[in-house]
Amino acid sequence: MSIRVGIIEDEKQIRESLTILINGSEGFSCENTFETAEDAIREIPYLALDVVLVDINLGGSSGIDCVAKIKPSCPNTQFLMCTSYEDTNSIFNALKAGASGYITKTTQPSKLLDSITDIYHGGSPMSSHIARRIVQSFQPAPSDNTERKKLSVREQEIIDLLAKGLRYKEIGDALFISTETVRKHIRNTYEKLQVNSAIEAINKVFGDKV
Repeated sequence: MSIRVGIIEDEKQIRESLTILINGSEGFSCENTFETAEDAIREIPYLALDVVLVDINLGGSSGIDCVAKIKPSCPNTQFLMCTSYEDTNSIFNALKAGASGYITKTTQPSKLLDSITDIYHGGSPMSSHIARRIVQSFQPAPSDNTERKKLSVREQEIIDLLAKGLRYKEIGDALFISTETVRKHIRNTYEKLQVNSAIEAINKVFGDKV
């Protein structure tokens, strides 16, 4: 009996590629895909799907909000985040919303299928660096970086995402704040670190570790 998989993904090419991969693999089937959170919220409770792959950035409501609204009415459906967001905030918010696994879009096809199987059988699959980020969140931050300690927790989150190459809007989406709020935190960061650019701020906080 095939594992019935649904997909919530707003990018057509990714959605179609995932559908082809799943339907072309023995033991899996995918007959239901959704471009928006709103469509998924309306239809998934009536489909009895086993596993649903969920992107976070869906244009309208986020994938995290989507899971939070669907999970109560679909307790037997497992939600597996499949996204490009790797920040701690997104990870924990997704898990609190009801997701049971979290992998990135760079996951190899065979690993993605393994993750679907794992979550179907009661596991909580995660990309290795996602699992490491969760572990690190429970460990005390290094005490030798005096520049980083000048920043608030939110400012540290933003500088981490800047170091990953995210743009202001992408940072705002990842942290669920406005682009203008991101700009405000970055201005405060520049002032605290006495720098004039993102590159200077990143170099001052991370040195040669980025």
